Amino acid sequence: MIKVIKLMVIASVSAVVIGCSGAEQSPTSSVSVNPVIDDVKPQACSNEWFTKIDRQLVTGDGQGHGPDLGSSEWRSVIEFKLGIRGDSSLPTRNSAQWCDYIDTINAAR
Repeated sequence: MIKVIKLMVIASVSAVVIGCSGAEQSPTSSVSVNPVIDDVKPQACSNEWFTKIDRQLVTGDGQGHGPDLGSSEWRSVIEFKLGIRGDSSLPTRNSAQWCDYIDTINAAR
């Protein structure tokens, strides 16, 4: 019985120590790694915007085959065409900030 109580005490203390270990982390710096994101102003990802980008970066094969405009697959192709797929500084693909980021990168090429 004493062994069970000791085990419970050790498990409880361990849980508290592990749970509190992340509480003293320092806040992240406000310095941006990618200055392009600092200048991005979110815009709505509209069908007109998707069409405009698709005309400039052509994701299909010219015969009607290709990803649906605005889909995750389409966004991945756009990142590939711009040479930025896998870049850790990219905003989330399903966000309005992603569209603005793509606009900024596309305009700079």
